[in-house]
Amino acid sequence: MRLIDISERILDFSLSLALFLLGVAFVMTIFRIWKGPTLPDRVLGLDVLTASSIGFVAVIGIDTGYTLYVDVAIALGLVGFLATISFARFIMARGDTERSPVQETPKRDIEERHRRREPFDREEMLK
Repeated sequence: MRLIDISERILDFSLSLALFLLGVAFVMTIFRIWKGPTLPDRVLGLDVLTASSIGFVAVIGIDTGYTLYVDVAIALGLVGFLATISFARFIMARGDTERSPVQETPKRDIEERHRRREPFDREEMLK
């Protein structure tokens, strides 16, 4: 075996390993976004998802040899950065980082208020 053959095998193995590890990170990040207890956890998960996507694009670019993928990765990084900043501003304006956005008012609380004919207070429901 020549040295060039050994280096090609090492590169192929490294690219396959990188794609596998990025795939594992991608799946774990999607789980964190789906499960994450608070909104900042989900925003951080989306940021990591963007970074994993940039990694995928970079590894595919190295594998294929196309330099266009570098431009795609840079654009994806810029969009991911702007999205993270936008979500952070939304969280800061909202001021509620402890509660998950998918939590709802418990059904028994709604039924109890309905029986007592109490009006719903929008601010209280958002707490």
